[in-house]
Amino acid sequence: MEKTWRWFGPNDPITLDMLRQIGVEGIVTALHDVPNGEVWSIEKIETTKTFIESHGLRWSVVESLPVCEAIKYGGTERDRLIENYITSLSHLGRCGIKTVCYNFMPVIDWIRTDLHHPCADGTTSLYFDRVRFAYFDIHILKRPQAENDYSEETLADVHALDKTITEKEKDELIDTIIVKTQGFVNGNIKEGDKNPVELFRRLLSLYRGIDRDALRENLRYFLSAIMPVCETFGINMCIHPDDPPFQVLGLPRIVTDADDIAWILNAVDNRHNGLTFCAGSLSAGEQNDTRELARQFAGRTHFVHLRSTEALPGGNFIESPHLSGRGHLIDLIRIFEKENPRLPMRVDHGRTMLGDESMGYNPGYSFHGRMMALAQVDGMMAVVKDELQNKLL
Repeated sequence: MEKTWRWFGPNDPITLDMLRQIGVEGIVTALHDVPNGEVWSIEKIETTKTFIESHGLRWSVVESLPVCEAIKYGGTERDRLIENYITSLSHLGRCGIKTVCYNFMPVIDWIRTDLHHPCADGTTSLYFDRVRFAYFDIHILKRPQAENDYSEETLADVHALDKTITEKEKDELIDTIIVKTQGFVNGNIKEGDKNPVELFRRLLSLYRGIDRDALRENLRYFLSAIMPVCETFGINMCIHPDDPPFQVLGLPRIVTDADDIAWILNAVDNRHNGLTFCAGSLSAGEQNDTRELARQFAGRTHFVHLRSTEALPGGNFIESPHLSGRGHLIDLIRIFEKENPRLPMRVDHGRTMLGDESMGYNPGYSFHGRMMALAQVDGMMAVVKDELQNKLL
């Protein structure tokens, strides 16, 4: 597999020269300065591509070309936004960029409650605490009937937390859940926006009456519309699993397990309609065995994210080291190297370590932590390639 790295453009403190020195081969990036829904021009695409190539690397994957909320909930602007999306895809195709990662998660992308959860070795990791998330939902967001989505045990823990939580901790929950992890990903809410909770409530209201079936049909509509341009230019679309892979905040999530993935691939049965196999997202769901999913969907996987999680009691999970956890990364590497060895792969997230916390990196996207993860994955890939060459697999 091709070793790639998510890079956030010229303002990223992690430079392309640094990446070339640590063995990165391809770059995963996007036009972060273009507002959601606007067309990506050939000029802007070529400028970014040329800059990457001038550093001895290639633009391997777009992550991502954002799908606007109106496309997801089927708003009045949907068709115009899809036309813009098709135009952007055609421009990417003309520039020779053929792999596009996207997600169809309503309102909120990946969710964590702690961006710097302390680990025994002195590093920190990303963490999801179900009780703290429920507290945010019930007492901060004040979503109507939110209590119905949680067990009696969780509600009792939320009640106990309400007696001890500080205002600073409440502000940190808001910042973590709906600002810091979202602003650099999809732009719905950015750092500096006033009253982010109210903005978030307005976004949630757009999905009233949209259940799983409705969201699925909106995804089918979108994919059916864009497949012709994907056929023309050989573009592989790869949907990212929901993170975490279960329902949250009363919103439907439709990329959570094998049944969901199979439905999407069959709904528009085209080789260009494929999957981003995110081992971290999928392993956070106790219903999923990443090895079985990889065997089932390797042929329709166009991009791989290698990271791992450890499921904990009470519905909590932590992002674990790449050599451990429920991701089973070496087994996934064996499957993908055998079934689809030309895939682009990136190490996804990394622990914060060795001064990463002072460098202003985006949450989850540390330099030293990801560099260590890349070295671990590179070692696993070398073992697997040796096994294949010596016919041990």
